[in-house]
Amino acid sequence: MSVLGAASMVAALTPFFAPAAAEPLDPRYPVCLQKWEWGGGNRIYCSYLSWEDCRATAMGLSAMCMTNPYWSPPGSAGPARAPRGRSAPAG
Repeated sequence: MSVLGAASMVAALTPFFAPAAAEPLDPRYPVCLQKWEWGGGNRIYCSYLSWEDCRATAMGLSAMCMTNPYWSPPGSAGPARAPRGRSAPAG
């Protein structure tokens, strides 16, 4: 095999062995499905509102359900902040 042939073979096969791009975990959903794929890769799909929905999808697959580490319950915009300005005197 020539050097050019070997180089083009490596270039053609590289996408199959390169790591997948990072997938954003959607913070709107509390449950994620981690699915293992042929060749040793895995993907995470965060699109489930309940454990039951995720388990129903995972049944029969090489997959598992997990808590979304980026999920925040509705109405929790973050830590509470102290009120600003002067407070009214008690009395």
